[in-house]
Amino acid sequence: MRFISIPLIAKMLYSKAKKNFPEANGKIFFTFDDGPNPEITPQILDLLKQFNAKATFFCLGKNVEQFPDLFERMKQEGHSVGNHTYNHINGFSCSTPNYIEDVAKAQQFIRSPLFRPPYGKMKLSQYKNLAEDYKIILWDVMSYDFDPSLNAIECEALVKKHAKDGSIIVFHDSVKAKQNLISVLPNLLRYYSTKGFSFEPISEIN
Repeated sequence: MRFISIPLIAKMLYSKAKKNFPEANGKIFFTFDDGPNPEITPQILDLLKQFNAKATFFCLGKNVEQFPDLFERMKQEGHSVGNHTYNHINGFSCSTPNYIEDVAKAQQFIRSPLFRPPYGKMKLSQYKNLAEDYKIILWDVMSYDFDPSLNAIECEALVKKHAKDGSIIVFHDSVKAKQNLISVLPNLLRYYSTKGFSFEPISEIN
């Protein structure tokens, strides 16, 4: 089963986490998880620049440590960055102390007030701990660009069907998503541009 938006139980448990910005008329928020990755992130940055679009990259600490120049490019080009743990940990499968330690390790490299849990999964104890120090960002549209059972046309249609003013859309700068994303992203940037949307980064004051 595909959950396009965060499941209802998660919305209830993570009550202070941002799922969208409904007051942001004419704005849309593209986000990218799991990078930076030299096989795809530079292409994403080039496309965003072409459309004068800003986005938010939720980065893995281990990737930032390995590719610091690419991480710096994201920031220099006006994009927001967020913590996505160091090792892409599923919070449901990890003790709270170990999860918090992994986030803290990533924060040494990322230094951002934004956090997104991999898979959207945290134990309540993990959420409560992290919510004291981070602005937790979830989503209301998952693109499923990483899903091999969806082709690029289906992926694009899914986003167009569900995204609206203030939507937070999840894409992935990962090898697994590359084939779909490189086809879908320019089409969506063009589509929302022609509809008058601006592409905004998420900041700590959104």
